[in-house]
Amino acid sequence: MVNYFDVSAVQADFPILGRQIRGNNRLVYLDSGATSQKPNSVLDAERDFYTQHNAAAHRGAHQLAEEATELFESARERVAAFIGSKVDEVVFTKSATESINLVAYSFGNAEQGSRFHIEAGDRIVVSEMEHHANLIPWQELARRTGAELVWLSVSDDGRLDLTNAESIINSKTKVVALTHQSNVLGTINPVNEISKFARRVGAFFVLDACQSVPHYAVNVKELDVDFIAFSGHKMLGPTGVGVLWGRQELLDEMPPFLTGGSMIETVTMQSATYLPAPKRFEAGVPNMAQAVGLGAAIDYLNRIGLEKIHQHEVQLTKACLERLSQIPQLKIVGPSDMELRGGVVSFTLDGVHPHDLGQALDQYGIAVRTGHHCAWPLMKRFKVVATTRASFYLYNDLADVDALVSGVERARDYFLGR
Repeated sequence: MVNYFDVSAVQADFPILGRQIRGNNRLVYLDSGATSQKPNSVLDAERDFYTQHNAAAHRGAHQLAEEATELFESARERVAAFIGSKVDEVVFTKSATESINLVAYSFGNAEQGSRFHIEAGDRIVVSEMEHHANLIPWQELARRTGAELVWLSVSDDGRLDLTNAESIINSKTKVVALTHQSNVLGTINPVNEISKFARRVGAFFVLDACQSVPHYAVNVKELDVDFIAFSGHKMLGPTGVGVLWGRQELLDEMPPFLTGGSMIETVTMQSATYLPAPKRFEAGVPNMAQAVGLGAAIDYLNRIGLEKIHQHEVQLTKACLERLSQIPQLKIVGPSDMELRGGVVSFTLDGVHPHDLGQALDQYGIAVRTGHHCAWPLMKRFKVVATTRASFYLYNDLADVDALVSGVERARDYFLGR
């Protein structure tokens, strides 16, 4: 295995990784697909904000308010640089879920005649592998407007079936909403190939990048999409902060989602006008400390290097797939090779419920995700009630893969009596 960076030094930056679990077991954290752990630099940045600079950003002329504003906007600049965008195209939200809802509700609030207006007869296209966060908002928009919700199906090997993409993404389509990488299958979707279908009919393209932005380079100039949503807590940052990237010309025309202070230009007792983006989408006192923590997380990822992180995860995922595939009764749910695949491995073990397997692994100090992973339609597609999921990040190593495989084998022997 190639050492792209000093993993042991990285692990030392994460205090929680020093914990003992269920007795004297070291913590083997394989649930970064749900949320990542936080390095000291992120914890320190958030604490420093509260202890040294805490005030309401964009409010007040005193020194603390100026410092809070500078730190908050500096975090926005870091995010913009990280994804290759303009600074004013970065909107801070509380989560990727809110980011997607922002777009869906803004479209739903658009007046007739607006290019964002959705109505009966229009079509919204999603895929069968979407996380509920990129499915339910579009279901609700379709329900409120009378639009038709249709979807791209998933093949048996966990890839998007694009055979009928041209007829599904047709002239009635107003929105295509797609995950960049499946949080269950690990599949990385061919975004630019799919965007050609959307562009041909003039549809907006919304990308859920929660599982991609933390793990490999995502540059908005290279992806032909209109909106990208991702969350801070999956990329070493705090909870409570998410990002919506949108094309400037679209954000400046879209109606707001939440209204209130900070996002207005003028107000009378009868009406209000709104500031340009990003402020028109950031009503209320912003999540300042969380944004600062996200900026520190980006600094940390940049110091290691996303390409090195990606290659490191590729090695771990490949080893995991090879080792797990050798276990009798175990089935990988998703692509079995590393072509267009990220560091998420979901599997089932015949005769053992995923929750039981997850609890058994927990007894060995191994943290994995069990359940439907907020992707019920995908579970039904593969005729399973749930899966066990391991997901990798920069602080994992081959010893973690060994622990997982050994733990699964021990659990299999316990439950199946071998």
